[in-house]
Amino acid sequence: MIKQWRHVFKLDPDREITDEALDRVCMSGTDAIMVGGSSGVTYDNTVDLMSRVRRYELPCVLEVSDLEAVVPGFDGYLIPMVLNTADSQWLIGQHQRAIEQYGYLIPWDELIAEGYIVLNADSTVARMTGADTHLSTEAVVAYAQTAERLMGLSVVYLEYSGTFGDMELVAQTRRKLELSHLIYGGGIDGAEKAAQAAQAADTVVVGNIVYSDLAKALETVQAVKASV
Repeated sequence: MIKQWRHVFKLDPDREITDEALDRVCMSGTDAIMVGGSSGVTYDNTVDLMSRVRRYELPCVLEVSDLEAVVPGFDGYLIPMVLNTADSQWLIGQHQRAIEQYGYLIPWDELIAEGYIVLNADSTVARMTGADTHLSTEAVVAYAQTAERLMGLSVVYLEYSGTFGDMELVAQTRRKLELSHLIYGGGIDGAEKAAQAAQAADTVVVGNIVYSDLAKALETVQAVKASV
């Protein structure tokens, strides 16, 4: 499923979006909607957003950040495993506890584990997970190859969360991956950066700009598709 996606809009359940804006996002030609956020995500606001997106015929997946906000009915569930954290709860600890408590309810065939590499020190997710964001290109590549070759993860996610990343680093990471699919997210504020990211990564995730400049957000869809 995810390997066919080139452009994805990420919507945060904790942020407001009008019905008109959501309609334009879902009818934009994007390949999928990802629902998720670093804070303020609850069961209720996740259910509300999912039910609104479900009116449209496009894939909708949940990036799980809080067990209390896991909602049935999504097409898939992305499970981040933060590779560059010194706190093992963000790599495996919370995952183990979730399976211990809810393993009998988990739709295993709908789960996609992501090897998450957090690269913006000022982001909420970096502070929350204690991620070591000051990494060389070689270190990032090594994390990505660890995810691919040792952990067998089909997806690696380079998360710059709010700032535009180093596209050469992204491109070099992609070139070193043979099996895993590389997703990029962070700081895409228009068509130009979207096109740059699309040339460096397999899938581009566009998020914050949806809430600050919808017109520019919509322009990123064709920019990504044209760069293929």
